[in-house]
Amino acid sequence: MLNLLIADDFPLFRRGVKELLVDGLGAVKVGECGSSHDLLELVRRQKWDLVILDITMPGSTGTETLKQLKLERPELPVIVLSMHPEDQYAIRMFKAGADGYLTKAGAPEELVKAVKKVLGGGQYVSPSLAETLALTVKTSTVGLPHEHLSDREYEVLCLIASGKTVSEIAETMHLGVTTISTYRGRILGKMNLKNNAELTRYAIQHGLAS
Repeated sequence: MLNLLIADDFPLFRRGVKELLVDGLGAVKVGECGSSHDLLELVRRQKWDLVILDITMPGSTGTETLKQLKLERPELPVIVLSMHPEDQYAIRMFKAGADGYLTKAGAPEELVKAVKKVLGGGQYVSPSLAETLALTVKTSTVGLPHEHLSDREYEVLCLIASGKTVSEIAETMHLGVTTISTYRGRILGKMNLKNNAELTRYAIQHGLAS
């Protein structure tokens, strides 16, 4: 029997993912957790065949959690399931060790297919993401200002560009308002931008805004 672990901080969403997995895969055992800390503890204590990981959870960014997970269990397959569009986060997550990337909007149609492919030893990307990855390689965007941001800074950038306030971002990332303001200042400095309007304009021009 397959042992699958869902890491997402919304219990109702975890329930929906569990139902999709049971309906599509049959006899599976599904574990759940809602924070990066709990995820790493469960992975250390039990054997899992695959992890389905959300990007934004209490305790850490998705990339930090994924890197730590792969450091401790490099053989454990991980599919990232996120509310963030593929062109915002997918490349970073694959570089951190992900074996698949899905948006939550596409999960009902793609999740079971992705799980089967990854458990079979492959990697899963949607057709639209495959096109994005090919274009990225072709145009070589390495060196653009946003490429030099840390993972947390990049996440704050995308959330600002989506129209969220500092308070809303703090709530989403489970961090303090002062911390988010500090990240915002670093982003503007690294990217040589003056304000949120310029930041949002940059994000739209480079396909980072949802």
